[in-house]
Amino acid sequence: MIQATASSYKSPLHEMTQSTPTCLWNDSASAQELTYSIEHGAVGATCNPVIVVGVLKNEISAWKGRIQSLIRELPTATENEIAWQLVREISIKAAALLKPVFDEQHGKNGRLSIQTDPRLFRDTEAIVKQAIEFNQLAPNMIVKIPVTRAGIPAIEEATYHGISTNATVCFTLPQCVAVAEAVERGLKRRERDGKDTATMGPVCTIMVGRLDDWLKVLLEKNNVAIDPGYLEWAGVAVFKKTYQLFRARGYRLRLLSAAFRNHMHWSEFIGGDVVISPPHSWQVRFNASDIEVRARIDEPVQAVVVETLLRQFPDFLRAYTEGGLTLEEFDTFGPTVRTLRQFITACHDLDGLVRDVLLPNPDVS
Repeated sequence: MIQATASSYKSPLHEMTQSTPTCLWNDSASAQELTYSIEHGAVGATCNPVIVVGVLKNEISAWKGRIQSLIRELPTATENEIAWQLVREISIKAAALLKPVFDEQHGKNGRLSIQTDPRLFRDTEAIVKQAIEFNQLAPNMIVKIPVTRAGIPAIEEATYHGISTNATVCFTLPQCVAVAEAVERGLKRRERDGKDTATMGPVCTIMVGRLDDWLKVLLEKNNVAIDPGYLEWAGVAVFKKTYQLFRARGYRLRLLSAAFRNHMHWSEFIGGDVVISPPHSWQVRFNASDIEVRARIDEPVQAVVVETLLRQFPDFLRAYTEGGLTLEEFDTFGPTVRTLRQFITACHDLDGLVRDVLLPNPDVS
C-alpha cells in the first residue's frame, strides 16, 4: 500500500479530510464558495439569514432578476415572505451540489444546513412547523434550531419526525448536553415506533469564537487583567471538554465548530469525529498556512489557562461546567442574546435588500 504524503494533498484542509475523521463543512451557501470548499474535501454546508445577506450582497447581479421574478409571481407577498423564499432557493441550490456526498455517505454528511427563523426562538410549535417544511425542500437538508428554552423540545420533536437537526446559538457544555439528551429522546421514540434512524446525521454546533468574544466584552466591562492570549482558548476548552463527555456517554450526534476567530478553532479539533465549519475567508487562510495537520483533539488546554478563566469569569464557569446553566437561563446567557440579536437584525437586513428591488428609492438617481 502506498502511503499518502503531504504532496498528495491539495491543501491543509484537504489533508485533514483525507487523513483524519474530522469533516469539513462550508459556512456559506454561496455556490462559488461551496464549490471551492468541496474541492478541498468539504462534505456539508450551512446557511442562515446572515449568510444569505452576504451572498445576496456579493452576488446581487445574479439574484436581482430572481427577486424581480418572485415579486411578479407572488403579487401579494410581503418582503419578508419573498426574502424567505430566497433563503429556500439558495439553500436548495447549495443542497444539490452536496447530494452526491449525501448519497455516498448515507446521510451522515452531504447536507445543507438551513436555519429556522431566529425570531421564532421562543415558540416550540412554530420552530417544529418550519423545520418540517424546510426538511422537505431537498432530501439532504439538515435544519438549524436554536438552543433556547423553546428550542430544546423543538429539537426532540423534529428528531422524532426524522429531521436531522443542527443545534445552533450554542456556546456551552450545559447547552450541548441538553441538545444531546433531546436528540437521544427523539431517536429512541422513533426506534420504539419502528422508524429509521440510521440515515440521520444530527450535529450540535458550538460557536466557539462567540464565547471568546463575550469574555472579551466582560474583560473590559469588569476591568479584568489577565494574559489576553488566554481569551483565545475559552471556546476551545469548552469544545474539548464537551467532546470527551459526548464520547464517554455515546451520544449519537457530532459536535461542530463554528464562529472562527483564530486557527485553533480548526487546528485544535483535528483528529476528532467532529465537523469544522469555517467561512470561505478562513478556509483560504488555513490553506495558505503552514500549520501542521495532526491530531490535537485529545490534547488538553493548559491547566493555567482554564484555571484562570474559571477564576476570573463566572460566565466561563457556567459555560464549562455541566449544570452551569439551567434550561431557563439559556435565553438570557450573554452570547445567546448577542447572537439572536445579530441573526434577527440580519432578517431585517434581508427584508431591506428585497425592499430595494420591490420599492426602489426614488430619491436615488
